[in-house]
Amino acid sequence: MTQAPAAQVAQQRATDFDPPFWLRGAHLQSVLPSLPPRRNWTHWQARTLRAAAQPWLLDCGNGVRLQAWRTDHHESRDRTAVLLHGWEGNADSCYVLSLAALLQAQGFSLVRLNLRDHGRTQPLNRGLFHSCRLDDVTGALRAIAARCGAEPLYLAGFSLGGNFLLRACAEPALPRSVAGVVAISPVLDPEHTLRALEQGWPVYHSYFVQRWSRSLRYKQQCWPQVYDFAELLRTRSLRIMTDVLVRERTAFADSAAYLDGYAITGARLLTLSVPARILAADDDPIIPAADLDRLAPTPLLRITRTARGGHCGFLPGPLARSYADQFTLRQFDSF
Repeated sequence: MTQAPAAQVAQQRATDFDPPFWLRGAHLQSVLPSLPPRRNWTHWQARTLRAAAQPWLLDCGNGVRLQAWRTDHHESRDRTAVLLHGWEGNADSCYVLSLAALLQAQGFSLVRLNLRDHGRTQPLNRGLFHSCRLDDVTGALRAIAARCGAEPLYLAGFSLGGNFLLRACAEPALPRSVAGVVAISPVLDPEHTLRALEQGWPVYHSYFVQRWSRSLRYKQQCWPQVYDFAELLRTRSLRIMTDVLVRERTAFADSAAYLDGYAITGARLLTLSVPARILAADDDPIIPAADLDRLAPTPLLRITRTARGGHCGFLPGPLARSYADQFTLRQFDSF
């Protein structure tokens, strides 16, 4: 496991996020954004940008293709926001659409990117998704930058998507047009996140097993001569599923090496080349907040912590604009 840096990255406490007492629970904050009527309200807000979205099929290099959805702002094309969902989410996830609607209203064009095997894109690539496929995302960013020309790119990712974008911004191949990155509740140390899913509220573990299993079934359906997950899917265990797929479908020696391969703790972010901002909640039930102290102390990285907010929640009210959306807009304006 990567060693923690001796110093700590700059952190500050958010004083402008204080949900009402009945909305302060970490689990409620985490699940409410995806439940009706909040979900319906978010989709209604994003109806214009979704209707105007055009599909982009991105050549990410080495034969890899990823799908994205581009929405041009009707008045200006001087800046584009690239949004990336979390594991087993997609470009239409509620937290993505909520942020996209706000950014569109503020003059941004949008690119909502799907990770490999997400958003029903399993037919596009023979190879199976895993969280160390950073070349997919860096290749997608280069393809987006090429299409957008001189437009500056503002990156925002949620959970695993935030992890991917932070790693991408520490790579030498990052396009010069990237202005900065915001990560909402990013995965920090994957082993600790997996342990939290195993030992925490069982609903989270069951949710990800169900979503991942559905994705793998569709992958098998698309590539029946390549994949047979029947035995694997009977395990109903994230750790066992990870162990088996790492051993059989990656070059990693074991799952410990794989999980460490996409950790951003230790020195991983020392090579950041653009401003990076993290928003994280101390009560996140999936991402242990203690791992924030193990990030590299680079002046380009700043962390804002809230006492409450759960995982990618940050709701000040049941139908109020997410604090994470407002935070991201402020950071984009400051880059």
